[in-house]
Amino acid sequence: MDENNALYEKLIASWIHLTGVLKNTRITQDMIYNEAIVMNIVHRHYVQDGVGLVSFKQIVSETGMLKSLVNRTIESLVRKGALERSDGQDKRTTFIRPLNMDEYLAEHEKTLAMVDRIVQEIGVEDAEAFIRLADKIVALDPLLTHRPA
Repeated sequence: MDENNALYEKLIASWIHLTGVLKNTRITQDMIYNEAIVMNIVHRHYVQDGVGLVSFKQIVSETGMLKSLVNRTIESLVRKGALERSDGQDKRTTFIRPLNMDEYLAEHEKTLAMVDRIVQEIGVEDAEAFIRLADKIVALDPLLTHRPA
């Protein structure tokens, strides 16, 4: 096996191992995962602008979830009183905004504590390197574009 193949095999093994760890170490424990992901996006927007208005299309784009799954997730959060739906000016665009983020914020505190433990273990420099590398991999979109090598 040449040097590149050995590197590729190690990368695949690390990817599989990391995927397993992430799958088994759910970032949310007491909240449905997809609901927490949608609420995280709404919360980030709320922190930025004090309103938290997010379009349905933006949720689909940021999560990569199917439109039908995003719709079901949003409907569930609306029924629970966490979000409110509103139509855009042209009625083709649907927006959501937060009504009650208490459940999400309680879950988010647990997630922040878990992330703090990780940063304490690996250090700030490695945490920032992980973020930079993960963002590069996401930007490549290797699984969705199926680009030839």
